[in-house]
Amino acid sequence: MAFRKALKRTAVIGGGAVATVFGLSQLIEYRKAQVGWARLDNVAAVADLNVPYAEEFPSRQAQLTALRTTEEFDVLVVGGGATGAGCALDAVTRNLKTALVERSDFSSGTSSRSTKLIHGGVRYLQKAIMQLDYEQYMMVKEALHERANLLEIAPHLSAPLPIMLPIYKWWQLPYYWAGIKMYDLVAGIQCLKSSYILSKTKALELFPMLKKDKLVGAIVYYDGRHNDARMNLAIALSAARYGAIIANYTEVVHLLKTKDPQTGKEKVCGAHCRDVITGQEFDVKAKCVINATGPFTDSLRKMDNQQTQNICQPSAGVHVVMPGYYSPDNMGLLDPATSDGRVIFFLPWEKMTIAGTTDTPTNVTAHPIPGEDDINFILREIRSYLSPDVEVRRGDVLAAWSGIRPLVTDPNSKDTQSICRNHIVSTSDSGLVTIAGGKWTTYRSMAEETLDAAIKAHNLSASPCKTVGLLLEGAKGWTPTLYIRLVQDYGLENEVAQHLASTYGVKAFDVAKMAHVTGQRWPIVGKRLVSEFPYIESEVLYAIKEYACTAVDVIARRTRLGFLNVQAADEALPRIVQIMGKELDWSQERRTAELDAARKFLYQEMGYRSRSEQLTRTTDINLDYQEVVRYKKRFHKFDKESKGFITTVDVQQVLDSINIHIDENSLHEILNEVDLNKNGQVEFDEFLQLMSAVKKGHVSASRLAILMRTAEETLDKRGPVTVDRSGGGV
Repeated sequence: MAFRKALKRTAVIGGGAVATVFGLSQLIEYRKAQVGWARLDNVAAVADLNVPYAEEFPSRQAQLTALRTTEEFDVLVVGGGATGAGCALDAVTRNLKTALVERSDFSSGTSSRSTKLIHGGVRYLQKAIMQLDYEQYMMVKEALHERANLLEIAPHLSAPLPIMLPIYKWWQLPYYWAGIKMYDLVAGIQCLKSSYILSKTKALELFPMLKKDKLVGAIVYYDGRHNDARMNLAIALSAARYGAIIANYTEVVHLLKTKDPQTGKEKVCGAHCRDVITGQEFDVKAKCVINATGPFTDSLRKMDNQQTQNICQPSAGVHVVMPGYYSPDNMGLLDPATSDGRVIFFLPWEKMTIAGTTDTPTNVTAHPIPGEDDINFILREIRSYLSPDVEVRRGDVLAAWSGIRPLVTDPNSKDTQSICRNHIVSTSDSGLVTIAGGKWTTYRSMAEETLDAAIKAHNLSASPCKTVGLLLEGAKGWTPTLYIRLVQDYGLENEVAQHLASTYGVKAFDVAKMAHVTGQRWPIVGKRLVSEFPYIESEVLYAIKEYACTAVDVIARRTRLGFLNVQAADEALPRIVQIMGKELDWSQERRTAELDAARKFLYQEMGYRSRSEQLTRTTDINLDYQEVVRYKKRFHKFDKESKGFITTVDVQQVLDSINIHIDENSLHEILNEVDLNKNGQVEFDEFLQLMSAVKKGHVSASRLAILMRTAEETLDKRGPVTVDRSGGGV
């Protein structure tokens, strides 16, 4: 088996003079050559495309029919993550008859659970410098080219982001500055913006939450950020536009093989697939099968050959989402050396703050769960960089998730922090082409290399790669001011219009056309799924056109609500299921199953379970005598009959008496957050556990706690007030 490796090692950025590594003259020549080498073709590719472009997506059923009835494809890609979708787009734009199958949803795995960065590899330069590793340097150079390409082909989904590196020791300033400046130099004309040094005063002005004590200054450099799941989907949908047959929820049961008449050896000639939703099975014939299954790489390789050696060692990376006030709107933070030697990013994303990631060995699973130890590790690291004035509370974690990195390594290696984040392209004796490892930013170049290998191994007739500069779904015609037209033409809220434009690009108009009239003076159209977020009901209908099959697809990947705030996602679920059920003609049984499955997803994979665990673990109620007396008095204002518990009826009676009106479903949701034993009522000890957890910071912005406190105050004043949900942690 022949391997081609592109070494991309995880490292903390370090300094070092560029000239001492590669020689000044080499770098000058490199900068001169950069203009010719790295300038984007900018859809010079499109002019060369002789591929039909579909204005409408075929339905999923039509795609499945095409999979079953097509005599033979040139290429069958297995895996619908970023790399698999990239392979499908590369193949179809080379005039190859292309199919892609994904056993879950597009981007349901690692590709939707990243740090949301499009980066060239600032952390990888240290090894290139310290070890005089020219190949590593070339990989950083390639990644910077791919960063520029990705920002160009999907400007609505991506943007440059300044990232601050705070400096707390004087000697670190020249050390890190040299490394960051080399990063700019390697980027050449594709440097997003030049890095710069900030004084302590200026650093605190731009990032006021930063810890002041011993701060010397800061260095700011630029990388990119993106909406990873939507980017993945845009790649897959672009492939479908150009004629690729793509089908989610279609799993490979086993590979098809035939004997080569010349050599007598078995060759892979397709896959036996199963529609996960209906259970129907069928064969898909193909001249070449590409394995792009990420962490599940070895599973498909063992379908080909049970004796093959594992090449993938999975590593779990946990991220947490916190309220937007934890970071500036447009400035990230890099902790280059955590307490255990890892790297932590602290970034603004979708008006929230994302922090991560960890790096621990794990088992491969389709449903990774964020661990409490990893969440607390991230919070500890955040505390070490933020001002003591900012109380970093466990209860402020609005969502948490774990993604499995498909790191390629020697199977005998035990330390995932020293694993090379390689990508490996290999072709087995039976012709299965595997692409494994790599990172999000370089998905396109990985796909190009994979197709080159496939074409060579299977003697396919194809044109050269045309994906450099090829605009993705929604990008053509997009401008930063497109949202204004949405406001003016459709009467959408400004925030909703900005969200649609930055999520769907020019396709935002299609979403707006599907929006129903609100019946209000403003907005005219676009009813929100949940009040705090700009997601609207018509997005659910459009998600179905984008092959969403389940409620999880909508809350996790068509919208990002599940990744941003699990409580808000849980509240939106009944309406989402109702809309999908009507459109897809679901039975009541199916609707109930969808609701249960989505809530299980939020509970296990998005960190919702952590909130309940925070309460149940608070067996020692950390309240003094006066606090217990005060809370007992508050509780009895609702429990007038001294039952020892309160129900929605009790709460509603008190609220009615002070002219506060909350619908019954909302009240059930509010009490359910605290009802640990799920018996439909909140006992006094559960209430004390809640207040103790609030005191410790394990739970923040509890709706029940705020509502009961407000009601208690109002009962004395007898004045009407309003109670709005204020976020809440998990």
